[in-house]
Amino acid sequence: MADRWLGLEKKVIVVTGGASGIGKHIAETLSRAGAQAVVGDLNAETGTQDDQGIYYVQLDVTNKRSAEKAVRHVADHFGTIDGLVNNAGINLPRLLVDFRGEKPEYELDEKAFDLMVNVNQKGVFFMTQAVVREFLKTGKGVIVNISSEAGMEGSNGQSCYSATKGAVNGFTRSWAKELGGHHIRVVAVAPGINEKTGLTTDAYNEALAYTRNITVDQLGTDYSKSIPLGRPGKLDDIGNLVAYLFSDRAGYITGTTINITGGKSRG
Repeated sequence: MADRWLGLEKKVIVVTGGASGIGKHIAETLSRAGAQAVVGDLNAETGTQDDQGIYYVQLDVTNKRSAEKAVRHVADHFGTIDGLVNNAGINLPRLLVDFRGEKPEYELDEKAFDLMVNVNQKGVFFMTQAVVREFLKTGKGVIVNISSEAGMEGSNGQSCYSATKGAVNGFTRSWAKELGGHHIRVVAVAPGINEKTGLTTDAYNEALAYTRNITVDQLGTDYSKSIPLGRPGKLDDIGNLVAYLFSDRAGYITGTTINITGGKSRG
């Protein structure tokens, strides 16, 4: 009954980067709430479907033609698109300057900069533009952008990632103003420290630890001190918020970024 309260039955919602991590959990949450979740991912095969009914399309968000092709396929296959979760993202911890001079590979360079901007920023632009063209045919739609606490607060060793998420927040506010008259809502969700997923790799942890001049073992902290609610976020916390934002129950929420950080950062 709780899921039905959201009224998401039959709504077609695309989740980019939804084959793993937070995106996968969001897609599963939407599916359980009755929506037709569609995962767009580099590692997906177009036309496949899992046992939960989630539909898959191959998608490279950094490629405009790929984004347009995927959106067109979903619209043709299901007859409509009701929502988009811009979840696909990449975070490469990098220092502006390698002060210690020990790991030049962890100093921000043009390759890492371009990759993060292309996925986190340009990808959001490509997908949103393509999906909004579909929304205009039906006169409504909802976009949820997955931002980050880092985009609100900044983050040591993650300046480029933080900047791309800050851009996502700017897109969210601006597009909400542009599209509100067309009954299209645009909202961002900014998670903080969350439970680990399969995307939390050893390579990521090594890079992050170096940029913060600590050991990998020291990355784990006493969350009772750093997070007012005393725990990291759960994937359910994020999935449930995203599902709610697609509901008409959230029909007056647009143009804002909602922190979901257990009180760790400013609202």
